[in-house]
Amino acid sequence: MAVMRPAGVGTVACGTKTRIACRLSVLLAVVIAMGFAAPAGAAVQPVGDATATVETVPVLSAGDAADDPAVWVHPSDPARSVVIGNDKGGALEVYDLSGARIQRIAEGFFGNVDVRRSVPVGSGAVDVVGVYRLGLRFYSINPATRTLTNITDDPTGSIRAPFGGEGFCLYRSPASGRLSAFVNARTGRIAQFELGDADGDGLIDGRQVRAWDVGGEVEGCVADDGLGKLYVSEEAVGIWKYGAEPTAPTGPAGRVLVDGTTANGGRLVPDVEGLTIVYQPNGTGYLIASSQAASNTANFYAVYARQGANAFVRSFRVVNGRATDGCGRTDGIDAVAANLGPAFPRGMFVCQDNNNSTPGTSGNQNFKLVPLERVVGLATTAP
Repeated sequence: MAVMRPAGVGTVACGTKTRIACRLSVLLAVVIAMGFAAPAGAAVQPVGDATATVETVPVLSAGDAADDPAVWVHPSDPARSVVIGNDKGGALEVYDLSGARIQRIAEGFFGNVDVRRSVPVGSGAVDVVGVYRLGLRFYSINPATRTLTNITDDPTGSIRAPFGGEGFCLYRSPASGRLSAFVNARTGRIAQFELGDADGDGLIDGRQVRAWDVGGEVEGCVADDGLGKLYVSEEAVGIWKYGAEPTAPTGPAGRVLVDGTTANGGRLVPDVEGLTIVYQPNGTGYLIASSQAASNTANFYAVYARQGANAFVRSFRVVNGRATDGCGRTDGIDAVAANLGPAFPRGMFVCQDNNNSTPGTSGNQNFKLVPLERVVGLATTAP
């Protein structure tokens, strides 16, 4: 067969290679020259720092208030996806992808937020927003209005946890399909609840299935729904990896330190805070962590391979751009690799900003929205 070469591709010298090997060499040269994307596991990484293109309106509370964001992907119109974030000064807030506030639930202190799509309940399947609020609280999100409604099966509006907390994340088991929630206390204690709708009334209930001590202060966590792993940030120590199934061991033999703080021989700088996962095809992707550090300019984000031993990939900051300022001393982060419409066609990385200044809207803390391809290399096929 004849092999066509684009302009600029020289002849491949085959020497003593067989005809098949020669043709493969030529084809490889053509692929490289034409800039075709590498497989997901070898995606070309962006270089340097990133800038945001959108920022949310500031939270209404002053001081250290904005904290943890989560992205909900609209099932039929990705441009109508939303960011849900907590205002620790007293509210849970919903923003559209232009950064405008859609809803504010002002009921007191809210902790971290997470989202799962198509959760089965007695009335059908609903998209669930989970959050820490005096325990575990769950909302459904209406695709038409993009507003939240409490669907927690408890007269108080929250499922009581055995200890106070702030950290929170959800997990859907790839083995059983069951949904779990993890709640983390600053003392280092973690509890896992298995969730469901036992009485079929369309409301989410839960029962505790295990609890354990990490060691020191914890908050950030994220669970991998495909690989069955739970990542927890022990703020002064580093990132721990556990099994996410309720039967997984929790002692020293049941965990691995993905990366430590500099005091523990790692590359992270305390406090180690927010964690998120970027899903890519065939079990690949990334784990991203916020290394909060001691100042807005020292803050950075560390990227690790999602699979295997979580090899370090790169680090970056979110810095001032044309549209917004950057993110400093970040608590919570989230990332979604999906088409979110014209503004974010390959996905989005969201970071909480400790010091919201110009360019853009200055004032109280807020969240910055960054095109995901500015943060990590992405596969051409959908996850």
